[in-house]
Amino acid sequence: MSVGNSPSEDRPSVGHALAQARIAAGLSIDEVSTSTRVRVPIVQSIEQDDFSRCGGDVYARGHIRSLARAVGVDPEPLIAQYAAEHHAESTQVPVAPLYDAQKIRSEPRRANWTAAMVAAIVAVIGFVGFTVFTGGGDGDKTSAQSQSPSPTATTSAPAVTQSPQSNGADPKTDPTNSAIAAAPPGKVTVKISAESGTSWVQATDSNGKQLFQKSLKKGESQTFTDDKKIKLVVGNAGAVKLFVNGKDLGAAGTDGQVVRLTYTPGDPTQG
Repeated sequence: MSVGNSPSEDRPSVGHALAQARIAAGLSIDEVSTSTRVRVPIVQSIEQDDFSRCGGDVYARGHIRSLARAVGVDPEPLIAQYAAEHHAESTQVPVAPLYDAQKIRSEPRRANWTAAMVAAIVAVIGFVGFTVFTGGGDGDKTSAQSQSPSPTATTSAPAVTQSPQSNGADPKTDPTNSAIAAAPPGKVTVKISAESGTSWVQATDSNGKQLFQKSLKKGESQTFTDDKKIKLVVGNAGAVKLFVNGKDLGAAGTDGQVVRLTYTPGDPTQG
């Protein structure tokens, strides 16, 4: 039956927990394999608590993490359970030194940039001071001319800060809603929103290019647009709502159901 050690409590084994979560998300083993790039035989073995195909503890933990995320569960408790049952150490020594080395390299660049800015400011102040104190009567004109760019600089600063605010506010407030409300002729616009739970979603365009492949958690949404066609594969279809070409189509299906949908420009209710 299972190759790993049996759980010490009533909680399910790692493989059984992953299998239950996959079934609850409405996903097949093939779909999980496609989304995680973990081969089908390995997925099947892990769900049976046989980790001998993984190639060692490091790869086993990596596969558990990928599978857990694909079916919408927290991977960390499962990895800790695997380590306890198989006496595996979950150390990650190489990561911290690499991160610290990158951090150390970045700090001198910031220090050098700051020093260069200070040197430039000192040079400008020195030049202005030299022209004011050595120019005599012409110094007033020179100082007046040197001061004239300052109002221009100060007035340009608010313009720069206001421009991002005005340009940034609209995309942040409704990028998705505006795309759906517009529903431009000759294009198809699809928004999928996880309303009541986690659902695995795959989206491709008319050229077969993959636009999205991931589990949407409750509260998350994605919007896709193409000139000709959007194709969807949705797991746990009852957990998500669809908005197509400006129309609310409601739930994509029923809880636990896997559906495959195709939408083109025009009225989605007319097929």
